[in-house]
Amino acid sequence: MVGAGERGWVTAAAVNLIVCARDEPATMRAAQGATLAVPDGQPLVWGLRLLGHRSATRVYGPDLMKLWCERAARSGTSAYLYGGRDDAARKLLEERLRERFPGIRIVGGCSPSFKPLGTPMSERERERIVADIDSSGAQVVWVGTGQPRQELWMSEMRPLLKVPLLVGVGAAFDFHAGLVSQAPAWMGRNGLEWAYRLWREPRRLWRRYLLGNPRFVAAFTRQYLQYLRQR
Repeated sequence: MVGAGERGWVTAAAVNLIVCARDEPATMRAAQGATLAVPDGQPLVWGLRLLGHRSATRVYGPDLMKLWCERAARSGTSAYLYGGRDDAARKLLEERLRERFPGIRIVGGCSPSFKPLGTPMSERERERIVADIDSSGAQVVWVGTGQPRQELWMSEMRPLLKVPLLVGVGAAFDFHAGLVSQAPAWMGRNGLEWAYRLWREPRRLWRRYLLGNPRFVAAFTRQYLQYLRQR
């Protein structure tokens, strides 16, 4: 898309996004409108394989961002960083990326104020963000505001922005800035990353994992049984 100057957006979908989409029509529309949705969570990979997609593999958002940065440092593809906990956290991320990937072109960034989910942007705020991103000359906007907030934002902003590609990667901003530690690789492979993150940030994430994960399992079980009956 970048090479051809086409416009699209990508989401690295986690279990939380699927659960939110079942509850919120706006999130469902946004997620289904993505140019490409890849399975970030290992449970989604297992689910895809059970539904017949045998070659499904995990596309972990932080790894996707890391691999892109490695390539962009060589190719010169420019990036804009939208998200982060605040300006200081975003600037720390930019600093760490420049240290880790010499030559990477980060041409702008913005850390939005986190309003209650579903609160629309004002026209003035929308115009300011569009102008800042478009004037930066970025070819890719990395969006790290968490799911489903980032999917709703990308869906709304995609028609307004000239930049070819928007990519939502959730907590990758915190991980690459060094603000939050990542789960060991073996936990990710075995679908236990949620347990590690819950242990590290229980007050922020308990609702997502302790309430959302059982709902995902129950909903997928129903889907899988229906799939077996229709085979």
